[in-house]
Amino acid sequence: MSERVTLVLCLFNQLPLTRACLETLRNTTEPFRLVVIDNGSTDGTREFFRRFDHPYPLRFVTSDSNTSVIASLNRAWREVETEFLCLLHNDTELLETEWLSRLLAALQEPVVGLSGLFGAKRVRRNGRFVGRTIVHSLADGPTVRPPWEEVAVIDAVCMCLSRELMESVGGLDEGYGFLHGYDKDLSFAVRETGRRCLVVYAPFHHRGGGTRTQAFARDPEGAQRDIALRKFAADRFLAKFGRRLPSDVRSGPERVKDWLTAKFL
Repeated sequence: MSERVTLVLCLFNQLPLTRACLETLRNTTEPFRLVVIDNGSTDGTREFFRRFDHPYPLRFVTSDSNTSVIASLNRAWREVETEFLCLLHNDTELLETEWLSRLLAALQEPVVGLSGLFGAKRVRRNGRFVGRTIVHSLADGPTVRPPWEEVAVIDAVCMCLSRELMESVGGLDEGYGFLHGYDKDLSFAVRETGRRCLVVYAPFHHRGGGTRTQAFARDPEGAQRDIALRKFAADRFLAKFGRRLPSDVRSGPERVKDWLTAKFL
C-alpha cells in the first residue's frame, strides 16, 4: 500500500460543489485514498460516483438518511486502512498540489496530533473563538504564517490526524447531534493527550458559507433550528471542556502584540 492517508468526505446533495472539490484533488502530489459516505442524496450524486473515473482508490459508502453528519463520519473513517486520515468538507477547492503533504509534514513535528487549514489560537470562557486570533489558509487572504502556526482549535473544514489517535480518543462524539461542535471537541480531545494542533499554510477556497446563507434565507425555520443545534453543541462542549477554558496557545509576547494591534490599529 503506497498511500499513507485517506481523505474522508460526507455528502448530501451539492453535487456541483463535490465535483469541483474532486477536480482539484486530481492534482494532489501526495498519494491518497478516498472514502465517501453519501447520506441519501437525491441530486444525482450516487449516479455520478457510479460513473466517476477516479484516479485514486475510492470506497463509496451509502446511508439512507441524513440524520447525523457526525455519525456518518464515524462510520466512514472506520473504513480507513491507512496510517493517517483527513476529514474534508466537499465545499473546498484545494489550490496547491502539495496541500496534503504539508498537512502530513505538520504531523511529524514534535507532539503534534492534529493539522488543518483554519483554526483559532484563543477560545473564550464561553467556548467561542476570539476573532483576531483566527488563522487560516483561505485563498483570498491567508493569515497563517508559513509553514504553520499552533492553534487551540482546528475547524472542521479540514482535519488531519493519525487513525491510531482518532481511535484512541474514541472517534467523534455523536452526542453533539447533527453537525456542530465535533471539531472543537476533537481538537480538545487531542490536546488532552498532550499533543498540539497546527494550522498549515496551503491556500484553498471554501465555497459553502454562501450556500448555507442562501438556504437559510429561503427557510427561516431551518435557520432557527440551526441556531438551536449550535446552542446545544456549545452547551455540550462547555460541559465537557469548560474546565480548560479560556484557552490560549499564544506566547506572552504574541498576546501583547495582538492586544496592541487591536487597540491602536
